[in-house]
Amino acid sequence: MAGTVYIVGAGPGDPGLLTLRAYRLLQQTDAVVYDRLVNSEVIALIAPGVIRVFAGKSCNRHSMTQEEINHTLLALARKKKHVVRLKGGDPFIFGRGGEEAEFLAQHGIAFEIVPGISAAAGCAAYAGIPLTHRQLASGVRYVTGHRQNDDKLALNWASMADADTTLVIYMGLGNADTIRRELISHGMDASTPVAVICEGTTPHQRRHITTLGQLVQTIARERIEPPATIIIGRVVALAGTMDWFGMDTLPVRKAL
Repeated sequence: MAGTVYIVGAGPGDPGLLTLRAYRLLQQTDAVVYDRLVNSEVIALIAPGVIRVFAGKSCNRHSMTQEEINHTLLALARKKKHVVRLKGGDPFIFGRGGEEAEFLAQHGIAFEIVPGISAAAGCAAYAGIPLTHRQLASGVRYVTGHRQNDDKLALNWASMADADTTLVIYMGLGNADTIRRELISHGMDASTPVAVICEGTTPHQRRHITTLGQLVQTIARERIEPPATIIIGRVVALAGTMDWFGMDTLPVRKAL
């Protein structure tokens, strides 16, 4: 019989947010195929002697194509290896975990999905931003800000420009001007608060608070580079009140 592939979410960055199931698999597996955004401290938790395969991808720079990743998982499983496919955040939220699971199913390979804390949930919490709030946001919507092959970003802007919904935009820096322009033209107020969070949940986290109208200028002025999570909505205004991860509280948290 072939081995099993475990499609595992490593969480948004802080290794303390790794699930117990994920940690145990890293200690017991035969091989790990991991992405670029997985924290190096999480990689350090892999047991000695485990095969490690780097499958990192960034914009226009792929160490392996998705097809190559799929066939690597297949080849390892067919050698009766138990394989952890380790992804940043949650594998089913803009992590292509669904595509990999489909491929494995088509080839008769057993697999298990191990969810992780998503970048949206983790970065928002560490930035002091509740994604929903009874007085400010009755819903939250996750949106990709990047299309395959750099195709035009075509979204249902009218439905997104809803003041009662928090928008969390993944991979949106390159299309920030389009996002700003389209949301405003479809009725969202230019003064709507926006947060851009870089290296969220890690000691290097940077949280930039701005407005929708000033989003592009803020990205340029602060020299913000990917990866970053963009949060748009009235809940962002609470960030100053709930900044528990700021420099004043961080030493206390680490001491615990």
